[in-house]
Order: sequence, then structure tokens, then C-alpha cells
Amino acid sequence: MTALSLRALNRALLDRQFLLARTDRTPLEVIGRLVALQAQEPNWPYVGLWSRINGFTRAELTALVEDREVVRSALLRSTQHLTTADDFLRTRPLLQPVLDRTAGSSYFTRNRAARNSATAHGTGLDAASLVAEGLALLGGRTLPRRELARRLAERHPGHDGRILAGEVELRTPLVHDPATASWGSWGNRSAISVTPAEAWLGRPAAATGDGEAAKELIRRYLAAFGPAGVKDVQAWSGLTRLGEVVATMGAELRRCSGPGGAELFDLADAELPDPETPAPARLLPAFDNVLLGHADRTRIIDDEDRPRVMPGSARVLPTFLVDGRVRGTWSLAAGTLRLTPFRPLRAADRAALEEEAHRMLPFVGGTAVTHDDRPATT
Repeated sequence: MTALSLRALNRALLDRQFLLARTDRTPLEVIGRLVALQAQEPNWPYVGLWSRINGFTRAELTALVEDREVVRSALLRSTQHLTTADDFLRTRPLLQPVLDRTAGSSYFTRNRAARNSATAHGTGLDAASLVAEGLALLGGRTLPRRELARRLAERHPGHDGRILAGEVELRTPLVHDPATASWGSWGNRSAISVTPAEAWLGRPAAATGDGEAAKELIRRYLAAFGPAGVKDVQAWSGLTRLGEVVATMGAELRRCSGPGGAELFDLADAELPDPETPAPARLLPAFDNVLLGHADRTRIIDDEDRPRVMPGSARVLPTFLVDGRVRGTWSLAAGTLRLTPFRPLRAADRAALEEEAHRMLPFVGGTAVTHDDRPATT
């Protein structure tokens, strides 16, 4: 097997993520290439696309959401993502067991159990009945999530309606309305409205995911994140037992090894860039795909730096890349974009990073760039 260095894996990842060089592809094409963009907050996917596409504007992505070509919904790892409508209808059935597993956690099941004297003699709500009731309340139309929660709580005193509505959203495909899936609705989760995906898109999801669907998802993953191991694609998708699927893909995959001899896979015809290819400074959004696409993330971030970027409470901070690796975080407050390196940068790297930050300012509505006081090295 070909042995790949950490730098070779880094450059391959950056190349496939359009972070080694910006692309002229359309936003729809890029979202399709990346499979899905993490969208815990609606502004972040816009920043991710700005860092990958030449001349990208906010209006382009907003139009895709409003035209129903792109949707926001629970998907990979049971978290909110933006994906093309076609990919959503194909991948949601395959990933539904992951979302069901989340919905079956104690957080949700405790709430469905009998909670007060009026219901204590019963067995509580069952999941199938809850979903049927939620869909009946939606009636194929758009409804504010808080209104769905209120109506469910009215019908089931002693149960938290917000948790009931959240479980419905996990167990059946619902999409968010453009008003809260687009730029500017930052932190406005209470105003989210949801619609059954089939009603919103005018066509049903694919049949339940099968072996062929899993193979296709692995191919798509490798095209955007490879070379990678089975544990990597499982960490990215939330699916399990994918080693059994990879074993059936035969010659369409090539085997290689990473640092330490870890077994990796790649598409047989995938090209690898020269490991010495220069990597430009890039600013990445919170929750960017490139940081969450592997179980072993050392190809993009040092283990010692992960707690600085992922400090707990399911947070993943905005970061910046220098020479292809995460070297610090950034934030935006009161119009000032603040760069916070983990350790002093070389003068040339600091200048390139600040130049990229100044380019981003008009896009994010900033007015100034500041650099935490960490002296540059020569």
C-alpha cells in the first residue's frame, strides 16, 4: 500500500474541500460536492462558501434556499445541515437510524413517559403515535416550531412540548423555512418554522436506505474528505458497521496507509496533490466540515489545540488556517474581527492572514481587523 504522510493527507483534504484554491463552481455544485454544510447557526454556511468560492455572495445561497434547491434540516450526526434538496431526499432515509438513535436517548424517552397523576397509570406516549400526531398537526403546511410544541403540550399535559416537537423533527423529515435558514437570523431559533419535507419539495424521499445507498454515501464522502478510514466516515455520518460495506466495494477503492500505519481508503481514480503545494491563509466558520469530517483530525488540527476550538457544550469555534492547519480562532464583535493565534505566527503568515481577514470584512459586515498581542516570529 502507498504510505501517506500527514502533510499529504492535509493537502488532499484541502484540495477536495476547495481550501487549497477557491473554485469557480456554483454554490449548488460546491454544496453537492461537500454533501452537506453544518448549519447550527444559519450564517456559518455562508462564511464557509465565501472561503471556498470565487466571488461568492450571500444572495446566491439565499436564493437557493428560497427556491427550495437547498434545505436546512437535521441530517448528519442528528445535527442541522444545509444540503441540496436532491441529496436530502436521497440521504435522509439512509441516515434515519442515526436520528432515531438520538430520538431514543433518555432526554426524549423520559419526556414521553407518564409525567403526572393524570397519565401515571398509562405507559406514556409511544414514538410512532407522537410522529403521527405531529404530522397531523402540521397538515402538510409550515408551522412555527414553538406552535407545534404548544399544541403537543396542550394534548399531553405533564410533557415538555419543546422536547416532543424536537423528537418529531428527528423522527420524520422536516425542513426549516427560508426566513430562519438564511443569513441574518442568527440566534433566532425560537422563530424557526418547519414543514414536512415532502410537502415543501413536492416529492417524497427515496426508499429506505440500503447497501447501495451506503456505498454511494461512502463514495461521496471520499470525494470530499478522502483518503480516510472506516472510523472517519462513521464519525462524519453517525452510521455504524460501514466496514462491512467498504469490504464489498472491491476495486473501486484503493487502499493506502496513513501515519502510524492506519488503513485508509480512497476512490480508485482520485488524484492527490503534491504535498508541497502551498496552502493559503483561510478563515473558516464555526462547525466547518473540514474540522468535523474525521475521527482522527490530526491532518488538520493538532490534538493539543482541539480543546481551544472545541471547548465543550457542543461548540466548535471559528478558526483560521495557516499553511493548511488550524493555528487559531477568530471572532466578530461590534464590527471588529479579532484574530487569536494559539502561538506566535511568522511575520509573513501573520500578514497573509490579516490580508485574508480584511477581504472578509465586507462580507461579514465588519469594519476593522485586530490581532491579539502575540508577537510575530521572523
